Amino acid sequence: MATILNISKEKFLPCYRPYVEDYTNRYNVYYGGRGSGKTIFVMDKLLLKGLKEKRTILLMRKTTANCKFSVWKELKAAVDRFQLTKYFTFYESDYSAVCKLNGTVFKCTGLDVAEKIKGFSEISDVLLEEATEFTPEDIDLIDGTVRSIKYKLPLQLYFLFNPVSKANYVYKRFGFDTGVAPPNTFVLKTTYLDNPYISADYIQRMEDMRRTNPTRWKIEALGDFVSLDKLVFQNYTVEEFNHADIKGDLIIGMDFGFINDISTIVASILDEAEKRIYIFKEWGATGKTNDELAKIIASLGFAKSTIIADAAEQKSIEEIKRKGISRIKPCVKGPDSIIHGIQKLQNYEIIVHPNCEGIITEFENYSWQKDKATGEYINKPIDDFNHYCDALRYSLQCVDNSRKLKTLNKNLF
Repeated sequence: MATILNISKEKFLPCYRPYVEDYTNRYNVYYGGRGSGKTIFVMDKLLLKGLKEKRTILLMRKTTANCKFSVWKELKAAVDRFQLTKYFTFYESDYSAVCKLNGTVFKCTGLDVAEKIKGFSEISDVLLEEATEFTPEDIDLIDGTVRSIKYKLPLQLYFLFNPVSKANYVYKRFGFDTGVAPPNTFVLKTTYLDNPYISADYIQRMEDMRRTNPTRWKIEALGDFVSLDKLVFQNYTVEEFNHADIKGDLIIGMDFGFINDISTIVASILDEAEKRIYIFKEWGATGKTNDELAKIIASLGFAKSTIIADAAEQKSIEEIKRKGISRIKPCVKGPDSIIHGIQKLQNYEIIVHPNCEGIITEFENYSWQKDKATGEYINKPIDDFNHYCDALRYSLQCVDNSRKLKTLNKNLF
């Protein structure tokens, strides 16, 4: 049974209105910068499509674990936007929802096990959020399952992503290398500039990024495919300064090592208002026990300071805490935490004191991996020259969930 809804296209952003009921192409690529509203639009479009006739619609991320706070959350938000919650049954156990009006099923899933996709039947549509996370083999597998002939409306796949390296499969698969889309493929690029409801704070964040990291700004704000430079951090300068004269808050990070890798401590002043980080002190050495590390922290003047340390060393953190370093705590790690931490640091202008030779050396050598097939640098750093950099990444977690800093007295140091 079809469900009739009188929904004005005025509910959609102007850049998407022509495509609300366009089912012409099997492959639909919505890409560009962040903040453009593309995920919301495609989710709304698929919801409305599922109300026209009974369908089975997959909403996908590469891993199922990432579904809960992405496609599952967006599905429930879309249902709520159209005030249809009472017409849906949501099953949190397997991230699925069934429309009571016509039996349309929405299923949120990943490809943790590649064969999982074959367990679904009569698939009518697929949304692939963060499509760059998938592989060409994944796409071929998913595409092959969307083949039912029982639906009146065409079968479709939707690819949503923000550009990454040109080495990613989407660059050639969807014709970005030639400027010509493949047959049966629709491509639309949007950015935050196409979203009239974007906040002033978000616009300011983009402008700050334009100043501190032009390459990432072109990717994240403008949605361009840009060749990555070799070095991970190019948003730093080395200059003299007195950290006691800097307005801001103390942030400290610590990475653990022992024989082959050094243990490191990096202390900085974070000036959030000016989007600057002033690195004023570092320490690093191999072969140090936890008892020795506790004494070193105290000798540096950080015994009573909040220190964010590598969560992989919970035992070391606890032993150091028992030696009187009461405010040391583990960092929070999650999927792609290294990349997310790097991107966060890239939002700041980093000023390094000349005495911090260890992190200067790492900044001069910490680089992206190169894809052998394309010669392009990819969005994955090498596992070297990163011990001070890791400590610096952890230190940003001195910022609490409300993005305010715990104020510390710099004059103690």
